[in-house]
Amino acid sequence: MNRNNRKFLIAGLLILGAISYLVYAGIKETSVYYLTVSEALSSPAMKTGQDFRMEGSVLDGTIIRAADSLGADFTITDDEKEIPVRYKGSIPDMFADGIDVVVQGRYDKTSAKFEAHTLLTSCPSKYEASEMGEGMPGGMPDKK
Repeated sequence: MNRNNRKFLIAGLLILGAISYLVYAGIKETSVYYLTVSEALSSPAMKTGQDFRMEGSVLDGTIIRAADSLGADFTITDDEKEIPVRYKGSIPDMFADGIDVVVQGRYDKTSAKFEAHTLLTSCPSKYEASEMGEGMPGGMPDKK
């Protein structure tokens, strides 16, 4: 192998190594799975301050929206355990009592709250048709 071929081989291996590292780092960053509230409360991530996702339902009557409407405090549950959440950011339109949510962030020991930087709402898994005209603005006349 002559000197020029060796340079191309070394340069190629360096580029391949850099690309592999970027792919690995990207996958590691986006591959955060979520835990239920019960799993999260017993997870080491709660003690270490590690970023993770948590899934649960918003407990009825616990939503306190921020005055500037960029965030809210609320509690989520998995019907076994509960955890208070503080979210700072734009609130999704579907956010309401009883809705399933996924929050991403870290548990803050000093405030004893899950500090979320991401809030995702789940759409209902099935929609039920309403009676003709029911709930529509202005209503629709009944067919007789």
